[in-house]
Amino acid sequence: MGAESFVLRGDICYSLSPREVRCVEGGYLVCVDGRSAGVFEELPERYAASPLVDCTGRLVIPGLCDIHLHAPQYAFRGLGMDLELLDWLNTHTFPEETRYADLDYAARAYDVFAGDLRRCATTRAVVFGTVHVPATELLMERLEATGLVTYVGKVNMDRNAPERLVETSARSAEATRRWLEDVCGRFERTHPIITPRFTPSVTDGLMAELGALREKYDLPVQSHLSENPSEVSWVKELCPWSSCYADAYDHFGLLGEKTVMAHCVHSTDEEVELLRRTGTYVAHCPQSNAQLASGIAPVRRYLDLGMSVGLGTDVAGGASLSMFRCMADAVAASKLRWRLVDQSLAPLTTQEALWLATVGGGSFFGRVGSFAEGYELDALVLNDSGIRTPRKLTVWERLERFVYLAEEGGRIERKFVAGREVSLD
Repeated sequence: MGAESFVLRGDICYSLSPREVRCVEGGYLVCVDGRSAGVFEELPERYAASPLVDCTGRLVIPGLCDIHLHAPQYAFRGLGMDLELLDWLNTHTFPEETRYADLDYAARAYDVFAGDLRRCATTRAVVFGTVHVPATELLMERLEATGLVTYVGKVNMDRNAPERLVETSARSAEATRRWLEDVCGRFERTHPIITPRFTPSVTDGLMAELGALREKYDLPVQSHLSENPSEVSWVKELCPWSSCYADAYDHFGLLGEKTVMAHCVHSTDEEVELLRRTGTYVAHCPQSNAQLASGIAPVRRYLDLGMSVGLGTDVAGGASLSMFRCMADAVAASKLRWRLVDQSLAPLTTQEALWLATVGGGSFFGRVGSFAEGYELDALVLNDSGIRTPRKLTVWERLERFVYLAEEGGRIERKFVAGREVSLD
């Protein structure tokens, strides 16, 4: 099915605001040229001739957006979860990423990653590659074939990494420029994104080069920020001139409304204000933050300040691609933070977790993440009949339950991205 006009009938649920959802049992979601024309209790006459996709009895929700994950790490997900961040990087991550110099290995690994991403609940993603240009282009090819919409970055590192992954500043910048020119106009749904790994592995000189490339090509940016206390202290030593960790990016023009900074667990008041003022996105990665002993990000604070916030699985710091698991973990982590750290910040609700996974992260891609009129139509059709209960549940209760029990009898039956159906076979 191409990006066309059709009507999707089912039990529809989507966010109106962070704390409010709209549910329409037996409703009609109308797609016109790949965009939502709205959700209706009765189908308007003007759409009566549109093809009907009848999903009666199924849940229909917006596609879920994963705004931080690492494609090359997918091969070792579930390993090293008893380590902290910096030890985990040196023990598992960096050795694995050196293997992507071998294009045959990269092809095998990215076939697995792209195939699993296509079949999961994610419809859009912001993805790290490696320092290797050929492997990064291969990743983009594999993701383009899935039908999903993604941003993919060639990673930049010129210090504090294994020898086989460290580039010189000039080489890294030149390789990035050549990569950008090579992929320009080559893909419809897969886009490049500037990707300094994080300040400890990128010198000021390379940051300046990447800032210039970002401006020249008008590109988005992704990186990591204030994930781990040791990392934050390290940045203070490496960039003594910076007022805070985020300033080490902002100084080179790398923050803004098209930048995703993952984690922000230990951000100072000054840093939070800088992120808010620049409109920078925070990618909250609760499973990774717990498993790598990084801490719990104050997501309630970010939401209350009106900041741009979405969710990330952070594979393989997070062991699963499931955005449903990510939503459940976000709620659970916020409860622990409220109970153990700061009782002034109320825990997240499941409604807010849905918002973060749809509209929150989706806004990075434009008008994405809602079924309101004018939004690009990304949708999931969910079969929850295998999650057994004797109770009669509302549409919202069924979705809330699916978030926690998706792997206990739940199934994704259909998936649409910008009005096009994605094959799940």
